[in-house]
Amino acid sequence: MHRVALRAETPAPDPPSPPAGAAARVPIDAPAAAPRRLRPREKLRARGASALTDADLLALILGSGTPGRSAFRIAGALARRAPGELAGWPLARWLRVQGIGPARAAAAIAAFELGRRAAEPPRAAPAIRGPDDVLALVSDLARARREHFVVLLLNARHELQCRETVSIGSLNASIVHPREVFLPAILHSAASVVLVHNHPSGDPEPSEEDLSITRRLVEVGELVGIGVLDHVIVASRGTVSFRSRQLL
Repeated sequence: MHRVALRAETPAPDPPSPPAGAAARVPIDAPAAAPRRLRPREKLRARGASALTDADLLALILGSGTPGRSAFRIAGALARRAPGELAGWPLARWLRVQGIGPARAAAAIAAFELGRRAAEPPRAAPAIRGPDDVLALVSDLARARREHFVVLLLNARHELQCRETVSIGSLNASIVHPREVFLPAILHSAASVVLVHNHPSGDPEPSEEDLSITRRLVEVGELVGIGVLDHVIVASRGTVSFRSRQLL
């Protein structure tokens, strides 16, 4: 009987190692690593405020946590309640939450109050129909110790857009320059303006300088397309309207 010798199989060589610095190949079916959860501040920057959860927003308001209790953990516990409920909490109720002291409680109350005010419908701007409406907006000037020149900027419906103080001091052409009067009006796209200044002496009667600067400002207003509706002098002993006296 012949003996049959078994041939030993030569082991397959190991696959070559990738060159130094080359990235290792990942099998297609290998599970992907879980993405890192964005922190609230990072999420706000990347996706905007609307993408934040209630817990994210509360964590940003709180800012930081306490030893052993992070701001996000505190915020997560608070987020189990409706925002409307939290908005009605007084200071004492906030201080009962573990990890919230007077500073964080004050920040939370302020944030909810600001949100409440932002949700209110805008108030109608006061309309200027005559000298009495002007006086209601500048009554503080009646007893001012120095002369103030103020411009009320109005829209096309004669509603107040804003009040601008042009100068404080003596009223004359060198201090009250047309550029200083009409630049705010141009920047705010005002349709017209009302000029106001006070007389610390208490006498509201216009001086020659008052008449001169008013005529000059009316002329400039016509050039730039912004009408001067009135010039009102306010003093402790009364008020004078140039329009009422037909001085414009």
